[in-house]
Amino acid sequence: MSSVSSQDITLQLAGRADAQTIATMSRDLVESGLGWEYRAERIRAMIADRDMVTLVARDGDRLMGFASMSFGDEHAHLVLMAVRPAGQRRGIARRMTDWLLETAATAGVASIHLELRAQNKDAYAFYRALGFTETLRLPGYYRGLETAVRMIRVLRAPRVVPQPLLWRPPSR
Repeated sequence: MSSVSSQDITLQLAGRADAQTIATMSRDLVESGLGWEYRAERIRAMIADRDMVTLVARDGDRLMGFASMSFGDEHAHLVLMAVRPAGQRRGIARRMTDWLLETAATAGVASIHLELRAQNKDAYAFYRALGFTETLRLPGYYRGLETAVRMIRVLRAPRVVPQPLLWRPPSR
């Protein structure tokens, strides 16, 4: 298969029929050596979850990459992202991430969080180039086997929730 450029790729929301392919890609490209947590049933549940977005990148009919992000009121969490080797270093992951960043900003999210394997230097450099900052290293995060790097990208200042006034006049 010839290499794919980002311009050949169509981004769209994942459908239930994509779950098995996404699960297999997660097993092979994200979870390799750690077991298989994101099986098709779990991916289908993520696709159906109203608080998540699962995005796929297609070259024609072939699913080349995916990204899944959960959304809260203030924070989003990039749960999974992978691109097939034939599509890596072609701008596909960047297009998916840009789409998710824009979606999160539009939704009013203050920050996006993610974890990646500490040994994954390419992913670390990718996220740093997109403005993510390392916040923490978590030894044994991945099934007690590998250290994770937690990263954040701040999109806006978080809302400050005023605390109720606790002052009371002195008692007599």
